[in-house]
Formats: sequence, structure tokens, C-alpha cells
Amino acid sequence: MAEEHRPEREAEHPPVPVAVAKPPAPLVVERITHQDVPAICALYKKVWDAEKTGLPAELVKSWQPTPLEFTSWMEGVTYFAARKEGRLLGVVGCELRDGAGHLVNLVVDQEARRQGVASALLSAAVDWAKRANAPELWVDALSRFPAAAALFSHFGFTECGLLHKNQWHEDVRLFERLL
Repeated sequence: MAEEHRPEREAEHPPVPVAVAKPPAPLVVERITHQDVPAICALYKKVWDAEKTGLPAELVKSWQPTPLEFTSWMEGVTYFAARKEGRLLGVVGCELRDGAGHLVNLVVDQEARRQGVASALLSAAVDWAKRANAPELWVDALSRFPAAAALFSHFGFTECGLLHKNQWHEDVRLFERLL
């Protein structure tokens, strides 16, 4: 038999407030503007200051542009930024080089790694290359960064070359993805 609704029973056990989890803020990837340049330069500095262990000082310095230097990097390169709640988490540049798409200057804040930031940036880069009718997209990464190699492989890139002692006496791995 169904129990009758009794208001006195509700008084005995008042409703318990339940904490509702706020959904995570979405990751937004969009083209950068000139207003983003100071924040991007600060991100490059933060990332490469933390990663410089064992890297040649000249290499670290070259990857930490001033706003003026970064503005010159933007010539012919489309940059995408990943943000969450307005906070800059990562950046990647895309350019056409001899008709093929080329990724440059991919960087993700250490605190945001393994949260889909690089994947979102690579998705934007692949979409950009397809819209540009590039037959392939390629990228190079220092061999000392195995996480980058794993990310590119996961994203359908194939390792297609190795340049020994190429950049600042560092081995550089080449990856390509046919589009």
C-alpha cells in the first residue's frame, strides 16, 4: 500500500542542500590578435624558463621573444591561442611553406598539460591547413621532448626524418601528416 503524504514527515527530515558541481569552463581556441602579444610572450618566457634544464642558453633565449620580436614572427604565420576562463594556456603558429602546412612555436603552460590544450591547438592547426588546401602538415620537435613526439603520433603524424645536431647541436625529429 502506498504511503500517504504527511507534512509532519517532511518537517522531521528537511531537504538537504546538495552542492551542484559547476561544469568545467570550456577550452576556447581562437586566432590571436595584436592585443594578445604581451600575454603570449609572457607564456613563452614562463614555459621556457621552466624547461631550460640542459638546453643551450641561446636556444632558450631565442624561444622567448620580446613583444616586438613576436610581432615580427606573426608575419605570414597564423597563431591560435587556447584559453580557459580568459587565461592563456597555449599557443601554436601555422604557416604555409612551399605549399605545405608547417606548425611553429607550439607551447603549453606546464600547469595545463595533459588537459587537452595541445590537442585542441593541433585540431585548430589541422583545420587551418585543410582550409588552406595544404596537402600535408609537418612539424619539427627536439628529440629531447618525447611527449611532443607522442602527441604528434597520437594525432596522426608520422615521423619522417631526423636531423642530427641540427639546431643548437640538438637532434630534431620531423613529423608529417597527409591531409
